[in-house]
Amino acid sequence: MKLDFVSLNSISFQNTMIKKIILLSTFSMLLSSQLFAQKEAPKNWFNLDPKDDKVYGVSAEKTYRELLKGKTSTPVIVAVIDGGTEVLHEDLQSVIWVNPNEKKNGIDDDNNGYIDDINGWSFIGGAKEDVNQDNLEVTRLYAKYKNLYEKVDTSKGFVSPDFEREYRYYMKIKTAYKQGSNQFFMYQGLFNNIISGAQLIQKTTNKDSLSIEELKSYKPTTQSDVMAKNAIMQGLKRSNKKYAVFSRIFISIEESKSQVDNLVNYNYNLDFNSRGKVGDNYNNANEKYYGCNRVTGPKAEHGSHVAGIIAAIRNNGIGMDGVADNVKIMVVRAVPDGDERDKDVANAIRYAVDNGAKIINMSFGKSFSSNKFIVDEAIKYAESKDVLLVHAAGNDAKNTDIDDNFPKVEQNEKGSTTWIEVGASSWKKKKYLTADFSNYGKSRVDVFAPGVDINSCIPESKYAVYSGTSMAAPVTSGVAALLKSYYPQLTSVQIKDIILKSSIKYNKKVFIPGTHKKTKLSELCKTGGIVNAYEAVLMAQKMIK
Repeated sequence: MKLDFVSLNSISFQNTMIKKIILLSTFSMLLSSQLFAQKEAPKNWFNLDPKDDKVYGVSAEKTYRELLKGKTSTPVIVAVIDGGTEVLHEDLQSVIWVNPNEKKNGIDDDNNGYIDDINGWSFIGGAKEDVNQDNLEVTRLYAKYKNLYEKVDTSKGFVSPDFEREYRYYMKIKTAYKQGSNQFFMYQGLFNNIISGAQLIQKTTNKDSLSIEELKSYKPTTQSDVMAKNAIMQGLKRSNKKYAVFSRIFISIEESKSQVDNLVNYNYNLDFNSRGKVGDNYNNANEKYYGCNRVTGPKAEHGSHVAGIIAAIRNNGIGMDGVADNVKIMVVRAVPDGDERDKDVANAIRYAVDNGAKIINMSFGKSFSSNKFIVDEAIKYAESKDVLLVHAAGNDAKNTDIDDNFPKVEQNEKGSTTWIEVGASSWKKKKYLTADFSNYGKSRVDVFAPGVDINSCIPESKYAVYSGTSMAAPVTSGVAALLKSYYPQLTSVQIKDIILKSSIKYNKKVFIPGTHKKTKLSELCKTGGIVNAYEAVLMAQKMIK
């Protein structure tokens, strides 16, 4: 589980001391979640059944056992547009898509414009190098408009409505950029202080672990060990544990500091530009044929995890079981450690559609878009080709009816009929059903699905537990693939309709993500429900008849 720094972006701090207190509290939450064992989610919970197993999974196991046993299915190609997927993973290798018309020979055998695209394509890799880190979109936009508008004198009004509109947009970008970048510079200082403080506590006590009683009696001598003591104490209290182990503390701090360093050095760095590695003409939004066939990329944790949730080999006795049992994962790399670029997203969607994908999973998003139009065109193209797109709602605990999360579709007659927006639900019950980080929106989010404490594949044939709407989207994609596999005559519009209408409605009040206020799930998404494969298959059977 990663610390969700971005969720603090919208907080307006009155002074530095208040900000430090909030950051320290956030860090103690990290400690309690990563360092101290808490009650674990039931194994394979996202595939379990609400009635039989008492947890709000999608009932995949029950569906195969009671409704699909002995039935035949056809393979379905699901494209995973992400940061890369380990194609040789022990639980994924046999379900990775192989282009039947392409050979690894340096020739474009199938004449699709992409040479040696055996398992998919990367739009963020060049002839020799792959993009790993990149800017946030707000950074790219601020860099673009800064020189144009920084010294504009608006005291005498604006020369035209268009100029005023763009200037107001620039000011919105500038505010968001300054809030984010300043915040993470402070995080860097915070982590440095806590590291030195924890080192001082360990050296002074000469112990590898401390009980809560020993921590209470420890007398700090510097600001750093005051902060470290308070953070560790809060972490212990949150997790209801009695001991803190320094080796774990240092590992966790370094991991979190690494995230902050990436944000400062790359994501918010106005002078950083990784695009030269790709070798395209970035200003040409219509350019399609660039990139490389290295689909794993330098950092495949996220994409491998997503692919595993959808299609990890079922019932093989290793790792975990994906939702769908007859899927081929097409790997399309377009998401760096930073914000994806609209040009790459649009081309990734088109590549997936043109090469046979019937479902596209998109576990990514951002608060700003520089070229929304070309992504919208690609979404409409997918719709015209009967392709379902499943998108993660985002992890900022914000209402996307109000705050943007791109890519997004319009909620009117111009919107896509084959787009599903997914929020994240938890294995916990009653008011804790909603993930505390999940975005929501009565108009823009369609449905919720399991997205907390999900065990799935990561590189080197390993497994890890992640949380995010990035996990909820592939759970939904897996259910969609299951439907398409066993009922291939269903259109994408019908599959979307079935998934939404068959979702299990939850009428008890739940926490609004990011708050301690409660409301009904129907106020947080269109359906007020959790995706369920069992009910979806029952509905599909009736529809076919």
